[in-house]
Amino acid sequence: MRVVTMLLGILCLLVVLLDAFQTIILPRRAAGRLRLTRIFYILTWIPWRFVAVRIRHPRKRETALSFYGPLSLIFLLVVWACGMVFGFSLVYYALGSPFSDSSRQVGYLSDLYVSGTNFFTLGLGDVTPHAQIARALSTCEAGTGFGFLAIVMGYFPVLYGAFSRREVSISLLDARAGSPPTAAELMRRHSFDGADDVLAGLFSEWERWSAELLESHISYTLLCYFRSQHTNQSWLSALTAMLDTSSLLIAGVRGHQARQAQLTFAMARHAIVDLAQVFSIKPRQDLPDRLPRERYEQLYRLLCQSGVSVCRDGQSYERLRDLRALYEGYAAALSDHLCMPLPPWIAEQPHKDNWLAVAKVRNQAEAANPEPNEPRNLTEVIDQHHEF
Repeated sequence: MRVVTMLLGILCLLVVLLDAFQTIILPRRAAGRLRLTRIFYILTWIPWRFVAVRIRHPRKRETALSFYGPLSLIFLLVVWACGMVFGFSLVYYALGSPFSDSSRQVGYLSDLYVSGTNFFTLGLGDVTPHAQIARALSTCEAGTGFGFLAIVMGYFPVLYGAFSRREVSISLLDARAGSPPTAAELMRRHSFDGADDVLAGLFSEWERWSAELLESHISYTLLCYFRSQHTNQSWLSALTAMLDTSSLLIAGVRGHQARQAQLTFAMARHAIVDLAQVFSIKPRQDLPDRLPRERYEQLYRLLCQSGVSVCRDGQSYERLRDLRALYEGYAAALSDHLCMPLPPWIAEQPHKDNWLAVAKVRNQAEAANPEPNEPRNLTEVIDQHHEF
């Protein structure tokens, strides 16, 4: 019985230490379907999501979902600490509880108590070891607890630094593509003279953002559960909107920015596919069509009226549909799992935002001070967009 207890204690310590190493220190995707962290998130996220999605008020529902990411991090650290304390207590018990307890008879509860005080380096001294091996193990456990605390203290800044960098680009996209971001709005707001260079720079930035997202969210998967500040924003909707826009540029828009769009599409699709594989999610095959033919015609007319140079052949819709098939199934599967809605191609209910307010003020200035060969008034484009 003592041997079995010793083996269980050692196994418990190895499982916890290996899982913590893969989750915190190892800078790559952690392997193994029976990892402690993976089991923890399966057992906690599913019931949390089940309760949260039944909240009818959108803002309260989003708030409930946003609590999960930070709380899961705290509880995961608690699970690791409890696992190590429990593992060391089993080892002490297998050694015959080699401690002296002046207040009570020594037993497993004393072993568990000593393990807890050693791990958290309390050093109370009311229960003391009377064997050399017990002293060595107590010292080893105290060092493990101290090292665990040091790693955790360095873990939080890394996580929140990656989260902050992710959210800065998402917030910047609000003025460029609306909230939620849509391909139609992004193209419409970049229909001015010289927009090709601006779009090429924007897609270059989002190619790098996608690469950083892939690296950080595969190394620290729990960042996927951290939600954005606003209800209409999420890393998944931003990534999908950039994939939509890249697909649109590649399949049906003329311009030199399509070259950079190909690079951005490849990187963004790589990120969304790998993240779906991290969660062991298969792409959805039965998802509803996000851009049926009639909506595509509406999108086509909107782009033409905005001055975008679109392709005139009749195969652009088929080309766009082929590109969409490469990522929409993965995006829909992640959307279902994380409860993050995907953005539409065209805003269903366009609303006033900071960009529209600033654009109208600028249009008033241009109307009061006209110049020869001035590009078309942006207010007309805005009004026509709202008519849709």
